[in-house]
Amino acid sequence: MNKKLLLLALTLLSFWPAFSQNVPPAGQLTLQEAIKFALSNNENIKKAALDEQSAEYKIKETKGSGLPQVSGTGQLNTFPALATQLLPGELAGQPGTLIPVQFGTKYNVSGGLELQQLLFSKSFFVGLEAANTTRELYALRKQLSEEQIIYNVGSAYLQMLQTKEQFNTIDANTKRLEQLEKILTLQYKNDVATKVQVNRVTVSKTNLENQRQTLTAAYDQQKNALKFFMGLPMNQDIQLADSANVLDEAVPVQDDANAILADRIDFKLLTTQKSLYKLNVKNIQSRYYPSLSGFGNFSTNAQRNEFNFFDNSQPWFKAVTLGIRLNIPIFDGFQRRNQMRQAQIEVDKVDQDIQLLTRNTQMELLNANTQMKTSLSSIRAQERNVELAQEVYRNTNELYKEGLSPLTELLDTEVSLREAQTNLNNERLKYQLAQLTYLQAKGNLRTLIK
Repeated sequence: MNKKLLLLALTLLSFWPAFSQNVPPAGQLTLQEAIKFALSNNENIKKAALDEQSAEYKIKETKGSGLPQVSGTGQLNTFPALATQLLPGELAGQPGTLIPVQFGTKYNVSGGLELQQLLFSKSFFVGLEAANTTRELYALRKQLSEEQIIYNVGSAYLQMLQTKEQFNTIDANTKRLEQLEKILTLQYKNDVATKVQVNRVTVSKTNLENQRQTLTAAYDQQKNALKFFMGLPMNQDIQLADSANVLDEAVPVQDDANAILADRIDFKLLTTQKSLYKLNVKNIQSRYYPSLSGFGNFSTNAQRNEFNFFDNSQPWFKAVTLGIRLNIPIFDGFQRRNQMRQAQIEVDKVDQDIQLLTRNTQMELLNANTQMKTSLSSIRAQERNVELAQEVYRNTNELYKEGLSPLTELLDTEVSLREAQTNLNNERLKYQLAQLTYLQAKGNLRTLIK
């Protein structure tokens, strides 16, 4: 038994590297590690990779139609009652009569091989070009799926970071209220403070505790979203390693939208799709051209009144046919013409998609630029606001300790400080998300994993 356990342990250890590939790095997870793990494990990216494999098989399928096509046939016929025909009696010296005659044998067996080889077809060569374009199309689709996953993981990661910062704000304010509650409770016992004052602080502390519970639920939901985009099991825990300001993209002065558009994956995807639709038009046009193919048939058959086809002494009869077949399209009821018009409409629709993407890229760049500038300005203002709120709280707290300021004013300043810190945290999140959106608009999301 011990030997079996040892063998099992060694076997598991030998497969350990394979198992570890499906588990994120131990300890805290950086944004770069989260993105890299998602690119290897997200189901959408795996599906895109399978589409790439399918495109390769499609290319081989298209090439295969130009290779020799060989097929075999076999047939067994049995005639329990042979058909009867009437022949003129003159053939048998019985003029004026009809003689019934049966032709054939009771059993007929035939078998053969047929070979076809395409010699010329314009449609075939257009199909080869389209198949290679399809390979490029699916490769671009995979890259587009990867960019979307990078954005989703980045967005979820940044939201979790900012939520962690919000926990720090609530915990710091809770600690201040707990200290104040202890002081007031002691003062109440010494008849220096009233029960109402103690209750006010307790209510404020309870409100903070409720906010923390709500924030904990939001954090868990954000963590689940991140694990979903990464392709992780929901029961596996993760911790974040980066600081709140994980992105540090400079605010751009001016962007050339046309130059940026040319490097975007979705633009390349639409351009490739347009090329594919054009090839479809060309393929339909090529059907107007003649096609030429060669063929060959070899067959053998035997006819017996007894089922003795394995008797080598009985004859089998062979037949061989070689030829060239020319197919010339003449009139198809205008089907190809209408097919071409439909295919051209698909090309025109992609042109509209390209124009829409062009304007959308311009809008995304402008909006991201504006949001980055606005958020950066708001962050600076909120940082000054937090400093002032902290100073006001410190001064009010000192005045309260000296009996020169009421408790209500101290609690109001605590609320103001908390709101200022929350607003600062929200602006930082907006700024980080604006940077992420800007990277997406420029097509530079992959810089996050370099």
